[in-house]
Amino acid sequence: MAGADIQAALHAWRSLLGPEAVLDGPAAWAAYGEDTNGIRRRLAGALRITAAGQLPAVLATARRHGVPLYPISTGRNWGYGTALPPRDDCAIVDLSRLNRILHIDATLGTVTVEPGVTQGQLAEFLAARGHPFLVPVTGAGPWGSLVGNALERGYGLTPFTDHFGAVTELEAVLADGTPFRSVLREAGAEALARVSRWGLGPAVNGLFSQSAFGIVTRATLRLARRPPCCQIGLFQLPDDARLGPAIERVRELLAHLSGIVGGINLMNRHRVLAMTAPYPAAQVGPDGVLPAALIAALGREHHVPPWTGFVTLYGTRRTVAAARAELRAGLRGIAHRLLFFSGPGVQRLQAVARWVPGRAGQRLQPMLQTLRSATELVAGRPNRTALRLAYWRHPAGSAAERSGDPARDGCGLIWYAPKLPLLGAEAEAAAALVRATTPRHGIEPLITFTAADTHTLDCTVPLLFARHDAAAVAAAQACYQSLFEQGRQRGYLPYRLGSDQFGLLDAALAGRAEWLHTLRRAFDPQDLIAPGRYAWPADRPDPGPLRRPGRAATRA
Repeated sequence: MAGADIQAALHAWRSLLGPEAVLDGPAAWAAYGEDTNGIRRRLAGALRITAAGQLPAVLATARRHGVPLYPISTGRNWGYGTALPPRDDCAIVDLSRLNRILHIDATLGTVTVEPGVTQGQLAEFLAARGHPFLVPVTGAGPWGSLVGNALERGYGLTPFTDHFGAVTELEAVLADGTPFRSVLREAGAEALARVSRWGLGPAVNGLFSQSAFGIVTRATLRLARRPPCCQIGLFQLPDDARLGPAIERVRELLAHLSGIVGGINLMNRHRVLAMTAPYPAAQVGPDGVLPAALIAALGREHHVPPWTGFVTLYGTRRTVAAARAELRAGLRGIAHRLLFFSGPGVQRLQAVARWVPGRAGQRLQPMLQTLRSATELVAGRPNRTALRLAYWRHPAGSAAERSGDPARDGCGLIWYAPKLPLLGAEAEAAAALVRATTPRHGIEPLITFTAADTHTLDCTVPLLFARHDAAAVAAAQACYQSLFEQGRQRGYLPYRLGSDQFGLLDAALAGRAEWLHTLRRAFDPQDLIAPGRYAWPADRPDPGPLRRPGRAATRA
């Protein structure tokens, strides 16, 4: 920001927060600069907030000295920029120490948390107190922020699949230091605010999702009650030609089994191998990816078909048994080997598998451990199993998994995550696009389709690369841009964007810029909070003078 006095701001923040809570630029980069996308940012500093009441004074200092701020919850936004802002010279505002669980309603099933509360922390809290609720888990593992994931519209396969949809109320601090509260809470109906999402008047809570209109300091989330029976189902598609028909069947099944089936995943062979087998780097072809014949051979060796289906089931034993029968009937003629597992059942299989000799036993044990981890996840218990994916193309492989933080461990990962209509033809086209594009950039085509409702399909494609290699970083970023543009031409857009990706929509959203500008000018006239984040054009230096829609700007 032009005219920013970073040193004066750091001095004022140290007086306010204490010297140990304020990092200068180089120290901030050492703490927050590593990113799986390969982004580099110059940081003004970092502030470690310990109480929400500190934020108005922090923002006053930012306004006075012109230093923009970039809030993070826990900074584990791997594949989307990790903890880095869209622009240089921002000061990170680390909210991870705001980690209190403020309230739980054990009858109606809501929990109010600060942004530093993680999936693992909530799981421990619920278990210690015997509360029968599921944590809204994601693949980010136990250290991911509940509030951060919800604000980015993350999703999962537990019953409340839409995590922002489970937010009933929130509190934030605006750029001028004033507090924002949901309308029911502001009116004194706090108990009602925790269970009623819409309240009265305009539904403004959504303005704080995928935006930079304020710093969210607490949120209340609905929790799904742990049912008597949680199971997963696995099935196989023996060839690529069955993907489209399978998606059609999935849509019908979700319509009939709403409330029992949490969601259905379809993962291609590359994606499952990335979770179950080491990457054979010595056998990479001249185009930088594994030859198709080798992938097929690895599939046979590890019993991984072209597509693997994964379904979650929740309910009483009778309802789950009935749903299993419906799934078998609905997938007949399309899927092979539809099997169902529960956590205790997998543990019994592990006990038996210890007695299987030779290579068969050696292959069986890790497969069963992955299966056990999957049953724990769908039962609302976060774990690290999905994080292994980030390490597949790391030169050291799984041995690099030291900290549980893929950014610090040197992993290269960019998520391309478009949303598309829940139609078989669209899934086939999206898979073909990925398979045709990624190898041209030396990227393996890993694909997952997730159907969590009856209308849309989430496609997640992890672009894995060697982050220590500058050429590989450039190729991965070019791959993302190519996928993004080709997908946009087909009508697909990602459900969320990374810190270096907002500018990709500048041209497409040029007509929306004035409307966003008006909102931004009203909330944050100095463009202090996360400038460039979900803002178009992304590189606009500041909101500029306030212009009312439909009225010409007044000339001086």
